[in-house]
Amino acid sequence: MSEKLQQDHYKVKPKEDTEESSYHHGRGAQFNPKNRFLKNESSKEHVEAIDDWEQGNLKTQYIETHPKTIVNKVESPDVGMSYSMNPYAGCEHGCIYCYARNVHEYWGYSAGMDFEQKILVKKNAPQLLRKFLMHPKWDATPIMLSGNTDCYQPAEQQFRLTRQMLEVCNEFNQPVGILTKNSWILKDKDVLQEMGKKNIVSAMVSITSFNEDLRRVMEPRTTTAKQKLKVINELSSAGVRMGIMMGPMIPGLNEHEMQRIMKAARDNGATFTAYTFIRLNGAIKLLFHDWLYKNFPDRADKVWHLVEQSHDGKVNDTRWGVRMRGEGHIAKLVNQQYKKYGKLYGMNAEEWSLDRTKFRRPGMQGKLF
Repeated sequence: MSEKLQQDHYKVKPKEDTEESSYHHGRGAQFNPKNRFLKNESSKEHVEAIDDWEQGNLKTQYIETHPKTIVNKVESPDVGMSYSMNPYAGCEHGCIYCYARNVHEYWGYSAGMDFEQKILVKKNAPQLLRKFLMHPKWDATPIMLSGNTDCYQPAEQQFRLTRQMLEVCNEFNQPVGILTKNSWILKDKDVLQEMGKKNIVSAMVSITSFNEDLRRVMEPRTTTAKQKLKVINELSSAGVRMGIMMGPMIPGLNEHEMQRIMKAARDNGATFTAYTFIRLNGAIKLLFHDWLYKNFPDRADKVWHLVEQSHDGKVNDTRWGVRMRGEGHIAKLVNQQYKKYGKLYGMNAEEWSLDRTKFRRPGMQGKLF
């Protein structure tokens, strides 16, 4: 399919901008589903109602917090990381499929619009990280920066917590992996280049589609695919090992783009890849269903049923090893594509790992390992 035909085929259908069915452009979720942990909460019973509590605008709120810990041990065996750290909770990028939406309910908010509008800023994150790395039993296991929400989301432009955390890791020679959808990572090119020389950092850029009409509604506040390729090119040229995350692959929307994404990423310096298959757990099921039928009414039924076919008749699967890949004919075809084009473009061909041997605590002499 030519690029123009793809653009025409996946163009978002215009939405009626009526009082009852207005669409919040620039946001992924269009409503706040009920928080499963809250017994009492406000809700809108009638579409024509005007309630004071919901008259707040759609501007993002930054809520400063001071947690007690910042590094989390990851218990899930199929996510490819042992530890993660996230300077922000909630994410203004607004990706409609994001699994982190459900986590926002633990903070007392909704997984819907709250997730995109109420961003928790962990002001003491750099200090907590330093304290954690100073623990005498810490063994320099690589930590994922952005294991939950994007560490380079718009909040980073104001608070620069990710920058400060990278500076701490660079000081300790602590290995770090990064996953982002935002070109703001280029602002930290200097420290990333230093870490790259020591082989203590690698970064992945998430690319799900080259179709701008699709990206604008599916990931409304992320940077364009063109900009993401620029990130890969610039950082790989600076000596940072770069990869791509193609996730999630959604049958009927973007799974056909896998080859193009891999080739473009390879041509710009990426050397490794990963992907996930769409799964809709918790409140994300409601949010994605609403989003899908509002934006793609002509193919919503088809896409929804393809997702169901890939999860044994459901849209989610909790089984380790299966939930991230799906099963059945469609999921198998996606996996075959991934392997075929990964091999064709030389992705994941090298034996490589972050260097833990350089880790040292400030003031200590010699290597710890």
